[in-house]
Amino acid sequence: MTRALIILDHGSRRPEAHLHLEGLADRVRARDASLSVFTAHLELAEPSLADAIRACVQAGHAEVAIHPLFLIPGNHVARDIPEIVAEAAGRHPELRIRVLEPIGDRPELASLVLATLQDASSGEE
Repeated sequence: MTRALIILDHGSRRPEAHLHLEGLADRVRARDASLSVFTAHLELAEPSLADAIRACVQAGHAEVAIHPLFLIPGNHVARDIPEIVAEAAGRHPELRIRVLEPIGDRPELASLVLATLQDASSGEE
C-alpha cells in the first residue's frame, strides 16, 4: 500500500491561484513516486479537505498525512483543520490521519526567504 499525503492550502476565489498548489503537488510526486499526493482547499474552492480524505479512503489508503500549507498555527490550523479531521475520523475509523505542523517554524524557511530576496536582487539592473 502506498502512502498518502494531502497538501492543504487556504483556497482562493481565483482559479489560477490553485495552479501553484497543483505545481507543488507535482514536484512532490516527482521526488517520491511511492507517495500518493492529493490536494485540497480549506475554503473557497474544491476539493475540500473532507473530499480529499474521502478520496484517500476510496484509493485504499489506511494512513494519510495532511500538510497544512500555512505559515503559522492560526485559527485554521489550531481549530478548523482539527475539527474537519475529527469529523472525518468519525466517518472513517479505519483511517489513521496525522496533521503535520505548518511550515512557519521550519528553520529552512529563513533560507527560502533569503533565496527569494537574492532572486529579486539578481533581477535588478
